[in-house]
Parts: sequence; C-alpha cells; structure tokens
Amino acid sequence: MRNQASQLVLPLLIAIATISWNFSGPLAYGQSEHDMTKADVERLTKELSNWGRWGKEDQLGALNLITKAKRQQGARLVKEGISVSLARTVEEEESGDNPQPFVQTMLPIVDNKWAVDQFTVAYHGYAHTHMDALCHLFYEGKMYNGYSKEEVTDKGAGQLSIHHIKAGILTRGILIDIPKLRGVKYLELGSAIYPEELAAWENRAGVRISSGDVVMIRTGRWARRAEVGSWDIKDGFPGLHASCAKWLKQRDIAMLGSDAAADVIPSKIPGMSHPVHLLVLNSMGIHIFDNCDLEELSRMATRLGRWEFLLTAAPIPVEGGTGSPLNPIATF
Repeated sequence: MRNQASQLVLPLLIAIATISWNFSGPLAYGQSEHDMTKADVERLTKELSNWGRWGKEDQLGALNLITKAKRQQGARLVKEGISVSLARTVEEEESGDNPQPFVQTMLPIVDNKWAVDQFTVAYHGYAHTHMDALCHLFYEGKMYNGYSKEEVTDKGAGQLSIHHIKAGILTRGILIDIPKLRGVKYLELGSAIYPEELAAWENRAGVRISSGDVVMIRTGRWARRAEVGSWDIKDGFPGLHASCAKWLKQRDIAMLGSDAAADVIPSKIPGMSHPVHLLVLNSMGIHIFDNCDLEELSRMATRLGRWEFLLTAAPIPVEGGTGSPLNPIATF
C-alpha cells in the first residue's frame, strides 16, 4: 500500500512543482486588475511618474539608471562572445504592416569608381526596428518631465531629442519569452500579456529584473508573420496590457523593447489607444525599442540556457529627432 500511495503522490507533487515553477510570483492580479478603464490609466500617469526624479531639465529619463556599475555588470555577461542582431532586415515591399517601406535609391556612380546610394525611411510605425525618443508622445499637451509639446516644431524637437542618446546604450538585457512560457509558437493577434506572466517568466528563467535593465518582450510576431504572412495593422498585435506598467515601474527598468509595438492592440482599454506607450514614454521616461526581431535571440537564449546578455545600441544622433532606426545587439 505504501508503494502504491507513493506512486500516486509523486506525480501530483511533480505537477504542483511544475505549476509553481511556471506561474509563481504575484498571482494576486485578478480580473479587476485586468479590466482597466481610461480613468485607471489616467490615474497611473501620475502614480508612476518619474517627472523631476533626475531634475527638472533632465533629457535622459530612465536611461539615467544605466550607471557605470550597470554597464560593468552588462559587460561581465559576455562569456561565449556570441552576438545576435535584434533588428529586422529592412523591407522595401509594401504590405499590410509595412505601409511605408524602406527606400534605397542608387545614385549615379561617382568618378567611375564609387557606388553611392540614398536611404529614405519613415521609421515610426509597425515595420522598421527603431527607438522612440521621449519627445515622441504628448499627453495633455506635455511630453515627459513636463516639457510643452510646443517644443516640437517643423525644425524638430527642442527637448528630449534622440541626439541626447549619442553615447549609445550598454547595459544588461533580459528576454521575456511569452510564447515559450505559454508553450506556443507565437501569440495570436490581440493577445494581451499580463503582469503575473512577467513574474512567472522571471521564476522560470531564474533571473530577476533589476534597476537599469533593458527588457525585451517576445510575442513571436515575426514567427507568425513567417507562417501566415503579413496582416493589416487594424487587425491588431499581441503585446503588453496596461496593467504591466506598474510592474515595470517596480522593476525600475531603463528601457522597454518588443518585437511589435509594446502595447497589445486593440488596447482593451475603452476609449484609449497605446496606454503602455503613454505610461512608459510620457510618465516614466522610458525609451522604447519597437519592432525588434527577437526570433534568433530566443533560439540562442534557449540553446545557451540563459536569458540575460549584454545589450548595446546606438541611435543616429539627429538633433531634434523623435527617434531613430537602429540595430540593437545582444552579446552572450
């Protein structure tokens, strides 16, 4: 009887341990936290605000959290010397999610020996890998840190421009792989990611997100696109629900990136689009990487069995720029 009981109990204990491993963390988030309203988001713009935290004239926002010590921590993560690009190879064909394709124009050969070309790209949107500057989004007439939207003119942004990030970004990056957590190839359109899943991934990966980290959220957007083709932007994207913003503030991250647009689209907040962009860019002063290609990063992290890496990126320092196309690199 004792052996029979052991045979019954052991599988149950394994199942309980598996559930704890995959879904432990702050599971107190109930349906009420998921069913947010526009008023809830508006309240969070003040509750989560970093305005004034680094001075009234601050231009860097949460990038201030990338200290000398944080850069050194990131550099120490280089063990194998393997680098992976997190940029999507530019696409020059128009499609549902790429209404403004990248344009390469070949110019006349110079002196019969120099090949020359010109690039044109409207990089904001849902196709090209880029970084959003803090001047990219206004709320109630203000940018991050209270700067007026009047600072942005036809000559560019007078405050919070991308050129302030000329020194580049070097810190610890962490991949949160939600399809792997859920046991699927990719998330479906409109699938929302909630904060308890972010905590569950920390437990599964054995890594704790800390101040100054860059967090990359994989939804599997490009894996889905490779399988089913492009889709119209209005059909939506998977991404973070607005309830994740408080969790991100608690972790004190320096930057947020994803393989789509960070926000779940539609937002699931009646009367409001892109609440994550609002709370992250405008309230918390966290720059965003949009449309990264995280497929190879996921494969490499899985092969190496670790989800933290050195993250480097260098935007084009255009004075007055609202962001920049760029090529983030993860190095293991």
